[in-house]
Amino acid sequence: MDNKLIDKLAWIEIQDGKILVARSKGKDAFYIPGGKREAGESDAEALIREIQEELTVTVHEQSLDYYGTFSAQAHGRAEGVIVQMTCYQGAYVGQIAPASEIEEIRWLNYSQNDIVAPVDKIIFLDLLEKGLLK
Repeated sequence: MDNKLIDKLAWIEIQDGKILVARSKGKDAFYIPGGKREAGESDAEALIREIQEELTVTVHEQSLDYYGTFSAQAHGRAEGVIVQMTCYQGAYVGQIAPASEIEEIRWLNYSQNDIVAPVDKIIFLDLLEKGLLK
């Protein structure tokens, strides 16, 4: 993998026109939950593992629906380092709660996108344009 590209997966969970975001300990920006795949993992395996680790819920693999792939300058990284987020929606079981490195979770509407990473701003706009985000 090119070291100027950060390949991530993200889980888009929307309730009442607001999207779930998380902030890691010591970080200043919120992001759509997810993370990087480990060697040999499929998108589904990596996303299910990351969401379980971060939010204590289990996303149902059979319910995963590809939403889109978005790219932008990586937050807090050197100029030219790009994050690419492959996004999915899907049903889950359990109670969403911050775990592992997650310090805080929030439900945001579009007008609150000033506290999210650059790639998330692009995703927020796409969700707004599709009528999924208030």
